[in-house]
Formats: sequence, structure tokens, C-alpha cells
Amino acid sequence: MALLSFERKYRVRGGTLIGGDLFDFWVGPFYVGFFGVTAAISAMLGTLMIFAAASQGPTWNPWLISIDPPPIDAGLAAAPLNAGGYWQIITVCALIAFVSWALRQVEICRKLGMGYHVPVAFGFAVLAYTTLVVIRPLWLGAWGNAFPYGIFSHLDWVSNTGYSYANFHYNPLHMVAITFFFTTCFALALHGSLVLSAVNVPRGTEVKSPEYEDTFFRDFVGYSIGTVGIHRLGLLLALNAGFWSAACMILAGPLYQGSFPEWWDWWRSIPIWS
Repeated sequence: MALLSFERKYRVRGGTLIGGDLFDFWVGPFYVGFFGVTAAISAMLGTLMIFAAASQGPTWNPWLISIDPPPIDAGLAAAPLNAGGYWQIITVCALIAFVSWALRQVEICRKLGMGYHVPVAFGFAVLAYTTLVVIRPLWLGAWGNAFPYGIFSHLDWVSNTGYSYANFHYNPLHMVAITFFFTTCFALALHGSLVLSAVNVPRGTEVKSPEYEDTFFRDFVGYSIGTVGIHRLGLLLALNAGFWSAACMILAGPLYQGSFPEWWDWWRSIPIWS
């Protein structure tokens, strides 16, 4: 079915979560919806706040602009604009935009009669962001524990946070997260290369079917997970990468304040090693 003829089948009223027919329309190929409007407003407001905060700083160099959270000693209070208030407003705008975008995805899924896998997957990315700017700072008692909005300043925050635990690579949940990130890249590379090898054939050659793809992996590793299975696996790997990256930051600070290399002393004290 041609795409344009299919659009006539699902571009109908309904499927909205709130607001009924309010904003239930399309602009070109883009569905608007109530949450599309809230996402657009919050994103534009957040962007304007970024420019406003940058205008108060010493530079317009995009590499050096930094919008910092309130200082640690300010705790969880609302801060003046130039002392973390801009950061707080931008964070609220970002959270509204991200959640609105996920709910807009839910409405599109409802119109198409699809499952909610896409908004759920996007929700894990939102969870990772929320963990760093809301959950962990709340747990530690100060917004100043969140990361600044800036390129170099953000990298400095990551480096300083890692060194504050001696060596963050020894964080066990960080190890799990990195393993899932690398495995996700590996699985995507295998899947993408397999599909391209089957369908990107020389001119005049017949495109190969999924049976060829399954046969390749049965001959290669002895087992093929199948066309549906590989996408389930990819989703599982990616969700775990996002989840454990958030969990490793909850472990660092709220649950453990010491040196991560020393955390592994329990492993060395197992009787079998002595």
C-alpha cells in the first residue's frame, strides 16, 4: 500500500489521551496533538532561556558557554536567575518537552493501532536524563549535584564526578551499562550489515529473503534469532543500556560514597582466593 493512501486510513479523529479533538490535526507530515503543542512551547521557552542565560555570561563561544545549577550550599531551594535559576527553568522546560514528546508518540501509536514500544523506549532515555538532573540531586539534597548545560563544562563535570570516586570505571553498575552499550552497537552492526547484504544486491540480482539471513547466522554461529527476535533483542539491549547508566549514577553518591576500587575488596576477601 502506498504511503499516501495509507495516511488516509489513520489520519482520523480520535486516539488522543486528553483534549479530545483539540489540536488533533497534522501540519504536513507531522501530527500535532495536545502534547505536540506543549512540547513545542516548552522547547521554545527552554531555548530562549538558554540564550538568556548565555547573554549573562562572559562568552558567546558555544564550546565555553555554561549554564550552571545552583551551588551546593543552596540545597533544593529555588535560586536567583543568575545563580542557578536559569538552569532550574531550563530543566523544567526540558522535562515537560521530553515527557510531552513521549505522550505524543503514545497518541500516534493509538491512531495506528500499534504497541507502545517506541514511547516506552524513549521513556528510558528520559529516565536517564531525569536521574541526573532530578532524582540524584534530590537524593543528595542539592540541585548543585546535577550537571551543567554546556559542552566543555559538562565534560568537566563527568570527569570530576568520576575522579571523586577514585576511578568510576570500577563502579559495578557502570560496567554493566557499558557492556550493554557496546553489545547494542555490536548487535546493531550485525543486524544492519546482514540486512544490507541481503537487499543491497548488484543490479539484475534478486533481493534475498529472510530465509537467507537466517541461514547465514545458522551457518555462522549455529543459531538465528529471527527477524522479529533481533528487534526484540535490540530493544532489550538498548533499554538495559539506558537503565543501568541511570542506576550507576544512583549507586554513586546516594548509595555509596567511597572509592570504587576499594569497593571490590569484598571480592578479594572471598576465601577461595586465599
